[in-house]
Amino acid sequence: MKDKRILYVSSEVVPYLPETEISSMSFEAPKMVNKQGGQIRIFMPRYGNINERRHQLHEVIRLSGINLVINDLDMPLIIKVASIPKERIQVYFIDNEEYFKRKATLTDEDGKLFPDNDERAIFFAKGVIETVKKLNWAPDIIHVNGWLASLLPLYLKEFYKNEPLFTESKIVTSIYNQTFEGTLDKNMINKVKFDNIEEEKVKILEKPTYENLMKVAIDNSDALIKGSNDLPKELNDYLDASQKPVLGYFPLEDFADQYTEFYNTKVLD
Repeated sequence: MKDKRILYVSSEVVPYLPETEISSMSFEAPKMVNKQGGQIRIFMPRYGNINERRHQLHEVIRLSGINLVINDLDMPLIIKVASIPKERIQVYFIDNEEYFKRKATLTDEDGKLFPDNDERAIFFAKGVIETVKKLNWAPDIIHVNGWLASLLPLYLKEFYKNEPLFTESKIVTSIYNQTFEGTLDKNMINKVKFDNIEEEKVKILEKPTYENLMKVAIDNSDALIKGSNDLPKELNDYLDASQKPVLGYFPLEDFADQYTEFYNTKVLD
């Protein structure tokens, strides 16, 4: 992976959030590429329960200050950055007072999904892409982890399809068993269509379940990875029918060689 540029976009990353399948892999995979001489950037949301002082987050003024339009409302984009100790890895945080100030990630204290999670997902996807444009950093691979990041492939292939920085970028999405009950906001499809994304591309989001969000990500990715050993049958079947390169599940202790080979032979080939 020497000199390859890989952008990791994740809903959660250790050490900023507790260890899960997603947060651990979102740290270990970039760490692996970094050791192989690749160039990496990691992006995640700046949830309000991330301790800014302990992790030494600071705002990057030259990257902040854009307004993103979400469902016809201007939402200011704030970019913060921190370094993972001992790894010399920079993590960029997508922030906005309205969407990410609350002291929780995706659910309230009763375990209920936040009603604006759909808008947070749109904001996160657009915020990552706009920031990478400002950095003028063209990734060879964009690797997406977690359902809050799942709109990124769609936005890259549709809303930003004429953006020259990403012309050569290949999108990889890892699918995990991180499902949620019920659906996101029923009006989500109209908020996505507001960005001039054709209805046929997102018709499935008329019912914005976890499975349907991930199907949109699968449809707009170039290659896929099974991030959990036990995926919902509906998603396993969809992956098998996708006719795209799919890497099976490998646990943390065994993934490195498999991911490297998959990146080199199936994604970049």
